[in-house]
Amino acid sequence: MPGPTGQLTFDTSNPPSHGVAEALAEGLVRLTAPNAGPYTFSGTNTFILGDSELAIVDPGPNSDAHLDAILATVAGRPVRAILLTHTHIDHSALVPRLARYTGAPVWCGGPHRLSRGLRPFEINLLAGASDWSIQPDRVFYDGERVFVGDVKLEIITTPGHAANHLAFGIVGTPYLLTGDHVMGWNSTLVAVPDGSMRAYLASLKKVIASPYTAYVPAHGGIIADGPNFARALLAHREKRNRQIIDAVTLGDRSIAALRRRLYPRLSGPVARAARMTLQAHVEYLAEEGLIRDGLSGLRPV
Repeated sequence: MPGPTGQLTFDTSNPPSHGVAEALAEGLVRLTAPNAGPYTFSGTNTFILGDSELAIVDPGPNSDAHLDAILATVAGRPVRAILLTHTHIDHSALVPRLARYTGAPVWCGGPHRLSRGLRPFEINLLAGASDWSIQPDRVFYDGERVFVGDVKLEIITTPGHAANHLAFGIVGTPYLLTGDHVMGWNSTLVAVPDGSMRAYLASLKKVIASPYTAYVPAHGGIIADGPNFARALLAHREKRNRQIIDAVTLGDRSIAALRRRLYPRLSGPVARAARMTLQAHVEYLAEEGLIRDGLSGLRPV
């Protein structure tokens, strides 16, 4: 959460219990999948919306225990749709089995796609983490309002972390299901070409301008003052852009050099995530004409 001086701070306290249905508000129940890790925090949050008729958001990983927990919480009530914030497998791998059990259609922002085409010799590092098999029964578009069971949702397209990323506003409440776009436990991985820093920054501004104030992410707990936290995230990314420009001016010529300068204490999977996000920042800055990124490495303008 934003600290007293506006500095961005994260909340890693009191992670939810796996398999336990937690009522966050009327018609909003959270179940956390048992897939904790360096990129998923305590696990993927699945949300069950509604009362007599339901929608299920982000079924999560292909876990027998999590499927059992979802079906126990559904308790025989009709499921009108399975919704996805995006198609990374920690959110969508359970979809085929859950759809078979419930008979519900799958609605999302379209099949998985890259934010831009692959460049010569480029490797998509998130290819294996993406669900290329999902073919939705309905594709959502920005600004749609739809009834799903007992709940009316507003669709807000939020590309950046993934090209087909969506947020779901629960109309008439302060709650916005933000998926991986805004999370309180950490900043979001943005990795090109799967994601886009330009799109991510624009999507932050979009959710800040929306009428929803309590952000409910797909990993971690509720962010009580969502717009203020998103503003702090935006300021953090803008500061990182300035730091990269300064580092290139001082002589850093590669992503590895930037990572050593800006994230000197990181290692393992977290360091790899930092490198991917730095690459997205560099691509954005080069597009803006603020640095040069060529065959000879990074250069100041």
